[in-house]
Amino acid sequence: MSSGLRTNPGDPFPFKVLQRVSRIKLNPQNRHYSAPVAGAVPASKQKYVPSSGTYPRGFLASGIHVGVKPTNTKFPDLALLLSETPCSGAAVFTKNVFQAAPVTVSRQVLERRSGEGIRAIIINSGCANAVTGKGGLDDASAMGHAVDSCFNSPKENSSGASSTLVMSTGVIGQRLPISKILSAIPTAHSSLSSTHQNWLLAARAICTTDTFPKLLSRTFTLPSSPGITYSLAGMTKGAGMIHPNMATLLGMLFTDAPIPAATLKPLLTHAVDRSFNAISVDGDTSTNDTLAFLSNGAAGGQPITSLDSDDGRAVTDVVTSFTQQLSQLVVRDGEGATKFVRVRVINASSFPDARQIASTIARSPLVKTALYGKDANWGRILCAVGYTDGLSPEAVVPDKTSVSFVPTDGSEALKLLVRGEPEVVDEARAGRILEQEDLEILVDLGGGADGEGREEASYWFCDFSHEYVTINGDYRT
Repeated sequence: MSSGLRTNPGDPFPFKVLQRVSRIKLNPQNRHYSAPVAGAVPASKQKYVPSSGTYPRGFLASGIHVGVKPTNTKFPDLALLLSETPCSGAAVFTKNVFQAAPVTVSRQVLERRSGEGIRAIIINSGCANAVTGKGGLDDASAMGHAVDSCFNSPKENSSGASSTLVMSTGVIGQRLPISKILSAIPTAHSSLSSTHQNWLLAARAICTTDTFPKLLSRTFTLPSSPGITYSLAGMTKGAGMIHPNMATLLGMLFTDAPIPAATLKPLLTHAVDRSFNAISVDGDTSTNDTLAFLSNGAAGGQPITSLDSDDGRAVTDVVTSFTQQLSQLVVRDGEGATKFVRVRVINASSFPDARQIASTIARSPLVKTALYGKDANWGRILCAVGYTDGLSPEAVVPDKTSVSFVPTDGSEALKLLVRGEPEVVDEARAGRILEQEDLEILVDLGGGADGEGREEASYWFCDFSHEYVTINGDYRT
């Protein structure tokens, strides 16, 4: 399939840097773009894979091979994330009517425990356990209870509710090889460690068509405890079936800051609305979308009981910025993508209006294909603005609307439409801007009907390429 492959020294798992790919005829069953099959991180994506990290106290991770999907004979596909002490927990879930069994089970766990006493998250890739009936629900519950049995004392589990959240990702409509998974969970537990290598293995184990594991970590301080350094870590997966309607895809956040469940849920919702709910790859909302957040408070300090406090505002800024960075890795890895695009809508009458317009542009197939073809077809952008549903009256005034391309190299914006009047576009410069991987589309609504609007919103998305069709044309094989 390729030549010039090398293995990175010190890599904790068998990823290879794909330096050069020869164009040869491929067997349709050989999904060369899929990380679990090829195990290759494209050279251009290596910069997004961290070589080290700072992880929250008291959390452990592992990633092991089970073989959930028969074609996966060696790569990790079962991840376990666990806290040594009980956590506060919160999650947001898909709004797709066909909700996968792990979504139902994890929601029940959080409800029965009122978001407290959560200890772990278990995730498999290779099979979504979605639209699998009662048997699928039983399988998801069994996974959670199998993890519980590895660490729970009777006192910790006196409520009778599991303390483990469950996630699955992969092909819809197929049952899990549950016996293989259950028999492997003790191995996943015994393999737990706080090392960067283990966190990266866990991030790798949740991948499907992802071409690289998506893992971030950072430290921060809070006003009330300036002498304490807190840590925040997160991982996510996703490259296709990405369009938010809650959270998007699978994601997990972990912190050793003391945040009770009553504060954790609104914190997560605020951050998700400005990050994972502001990305799009293809406009499809998955049956399995889940983003969970665990806090064990192991670093100490005063509990954050209100987002309106100094600590609350500080942690909101930290978590929102962090989830934006993490969610953008999904767009960077969009199936077949060649462009990473931010659309920013400014001077809108309201935040919902700005966000809805940005979302409409981000999921327009005509906009996405024009970007892939390096075509400065601003008419498609304007068209998407014009047909956006659910806007307030006179949110868009044509003779106040402007559209520009903003290069990421800091050079002057290329104006395409100014207050409803088309500009004479320098096609050569437009072509040079569109040659770059990163691009910003700026839509200025001019304040709306009364000219007073100052709200703005951003969305991050990618283009549609020939490869996207190829990937999704033989996904199940």
